[in-house]
Parts: sequence; C-alpha cells; structure tokens
Amino acid sequence: MYVYRVLLTGIHLMRTGTVEANLLVLNEEYRLPYVGELVARKLGGPEKGTLPDADVEFHRGEYNRLVARLRDEHGRSALPAVAAAKDGLSDLLVRLRLGTL
Repeated sequence: MYVYRVLLTGIHLMRTGTVEANLLVLNEEYRLPYVGELVARKLGGPEKGTLPDADVEFHRGEYNRLVARLRDEHGRSALPAVAAAKDGLSDLLVRLRLGTL
C-alpha cells in the first residue's frame, strides 16, 4: 500500500506540480481497482500483515508499470530540474526552530 501511495504521489506531482499523499484521494483520479481492498486489509488486519503469495506477482507487475509511468511523467513534467526555494525554506525552518517567526 505504501509503495502505491509513493508512486501515485510522484506521478501526480509530475503531472500537476502539487503534492497529494492521500492514497484514497489519489485513487479517485487513478482508479486502481485493488486500492480499496488494500486499504480495507490494512485497516482490518495486523500492522505488519503481508499479502498472500498469489498476489505478489500481480503487485510486482503493477509496481513495474507505475514506475515506468512515473519515469514517463518525469520526462514530460514542467517542474524545474532544481528546486528554486531551497534557501527560503531553509531560512523558514531555522526561524521556526528558533521561535523567531
């Protein structure tokens, strides 16, 4: 489930320039039919539960498909190659930590 969230967040970021990390919200757009089941298993099962062996190959294939899509979206993305706000964000973090904001 976490892998799907990371990959869909990256795909969404490359396409839109915005960060959305909620898997259920992301899946409203990407409509992966198995996400609902994975979320239900997570909510109803043990913290470190595993998928049955029969599912592993399916999810490995989906992982490879989504990684390829992420690479493709990265190649088409209008996002800058280097973040321009690094110094400003660093300054903000320092001021927050020092309580001088």
